[in-house]
Amino acid sequence: MELTREIVENIAELAKLNLTEQEIDRYQKQLSEILDYADRLNALDTDDILPTASVLPIVNAFREDVARDGLAPDVALANAPDAEAQQFRVDAVLGDGDKE
Repeated sequence: MELTREIVENIAELAKLNLTEQEIDRYQKQLSEILDYADRLNALDTDDILPTASVLPIVNAFREDVARDGLAPDVALANAPDAEAQQFRVDAVLGDGDKE
């Protein structure tokens, strides 16, 4: 399917793209080739092909859910750049950024 220059310009406008004349010519050719390829794929007989999301077999890789003890606070905070009262201390996200 051959796209016209006007269609490419319309697509560029919808996408809020400012294209040069050379880009319009290049994309007109490239988009036309993509649509031609899609037409070739549409011509394939896929009536006997089951719809699938993946060509690989579905295998669950889940591990057994086992409750375990968490990290001790001193171990969890060992590499923290700043900690106070067994908690991570970070810069304020809102406000002026001062630590309080």
